[in-house]
Amino acid sequence: MNVTIVDGDLLEQDVDVIVNAWNRNVIPWWLLIPQGVSGAIKRRGVLQPFRELGRLGALPLGQAVETTAGKLPFKAIIHVAGINLLWRSSERSVRDSVRNAIALAKDRGYRSIAMPLIGAGSGGGKPERIHSIIEDELTRCDFDGEVRIVRYRK
Repeated sequence: MNVTIVDGDLLEQDVDVIVNAWNRNVIPWWLLIPQGVSGAIKRRGVLQPFRELGRLGALPLGQAVETTAGKLPFKAIIHVAGINLLWRSSERSVRDSVRNAIALAKDRGYRSIAMPLIGAGSGGGKPERIHSIIEDELTRCDFDGEVRIVRYRK
């Protein structure tokens, strides 16, 4: 696996798929105030992935699911349930999210994936700690492709 760290916009990465740090999918998506990656996706007028997510029902914490990318230039979006019902991330939720996103990307045959700092932002995790957890978990994953950890910068 080739891991790189990028400062920038997740939606501007030249990769097969991106990871959207999502929630447990218990509250209907249309009731939520757009934040983080989800907010950026919605602001670009891409609602189809969230409609698909709504049909999937509640997600176990750390679970990863795939939807289409709507109008975005990716082959798909992998959504991970990185925060609990209290809108907080934990080391376990971040590790499980990373592991399950990578496994899904591998199963689908994707060669490159970009992910944000899952659980930072609205999840309340400190970016440095989340970054460290993600990098450590990636060393435990089996993926023969490129993984970009994207630290948001305008």
